Amino acid sequence: MNLRAVQAIYMNEMQRFFRTILQSFVSPVISTSLYFVVFGAAIGSRIETVEGVSYGAFIVPGLIMLSVIMQSISNASFGIYFPKFTGTVFELLSAPINFLEIVIGFVGAAATKALFIGMVILGTAAVFIDLTILHPVAMVLFLVLTCLAFALLGFIIGIWAKNFEQLQLVPLLVVTPLVFLGGSFYSTEMLPPVWQTITHFNPVFYLISGFRWAFFGVADVAVGWSLLAVAIFFAICLGLVARIFQTGWRIRD
Repeated sequence: MNLRAVQAIYMNEMQRFFRTILQSFVSPVISTSLYFVVFGAAIGSRIETVEGVSYGAFIVPGLIMLSVIMQSISNASFGIYFPKFTGTVFELLSAPINFLEIVIGFVGAAATKALFIGMVILGTAAVFIDLTILHPVAMVLFLVLTCLAFALLGFIIGIWAKNFEQLQLVPLLVVTPLVFLGGSFYSTEMLPPVWQTITHFNPVFYLISGFRWAFFGVADVAVGWSLLAVAIFFAICLGLVARIFQTGWRIRD
């Protein structure tokens, strides 16, 4: 393992993040505050509790997941797409490093950025509501695994994309609807039976359910299924990345 190469890629990506630290910090705080004003105050005044949890607290895990997933994808996709766009990706391919070291550098940096955003949102939420985390270790585990898994997905999107518009295509048209329809701001028990069944085919549903269990001890499915879902998703994405580097698809073009 060429740790110096991993460190160089990782630090280069993190320096890009620190150059826009104000935007990276202020934007999620404002967005979180608006969500609490709209959902917590407007809707929360009509829905007092969900599964024994106040509605304001109930939406926190879904809100964190929404931001973390989107940040993981966007940071990783842009991180690898920009070297493709400028042509510097060939310097990486010709360097004495393997695909795993490249992936660890880019994906690790994207996951770190998303994790930072998630903690900022958690701190902002604690200002608005009295928040208690029943299983903090499980919460961190779900958060880290989600950041890594969706950073891998973003890495794949960045390799697949041929222009800047395509970078936003999958997150906006596929991932965002899956997050909103995965029980981010409601319990699936509130849905009709048919839609409850359909929701179980949404992979994001299992992530949100497990993450919410870490906070309040309540979940729509067993926490083991949630861990299995994120592990399978991570393995699939890692396998796809390995195949991409093996064949050179969209990299050596």
